[in-house]
Amino acid sequence: MYGRIQDVAALIGRVAIGVVFLAHGLDKWNAGVDATAQMFEAVGIPLPTVAAIFVIAVEIVGAILFIVGFATPLVGVGFAVVGLGATFAVHLDAGLTGEGGYELVLVLGLAGLALGFNSGRLALDHLLVGRRRSDRTAEPVS
Repeated sequence: MYGRIQDVAALIGRVAIGVVFLAHGLDKWNAGVDATAQMFEAVGIPLPTVAAIFVIAVEIVGAILFIVGFATPLVGVGFAVVGLGATFAVHLDAGLTGEGGYELVLVLGLAGLALGFNSGRLALDHLLVGRRRSDRTAEPVS
């Protein structure tokens, strides 16, 4: 029973975090790569066009993969990179809480990282990889 609750909690967490990253990614997509790169350049992010493409891809493609539970460790690392990058490049000077604070981007990035490596059994990763792995490690039947 406890395992099922953990799996449902992981699914809810993945969906919630994925939806937030997806919304931010779609905002950047709608603004365009050039506008996003200009914003990144204004806050001092190196290689702003490359960074804009990376962030948009992580926030859109990664969010969709995260919601369905596919490649979650890779996406979780991407979320952590985006969250920590936003923390240090944009939000750090505003402090932890308050207007422009870094609490949200930090929590989203690190929660994505944690759930990426603990995505639960209600994830495509588990259905496609986890079952094969458990089949290989199962003891032979005599």
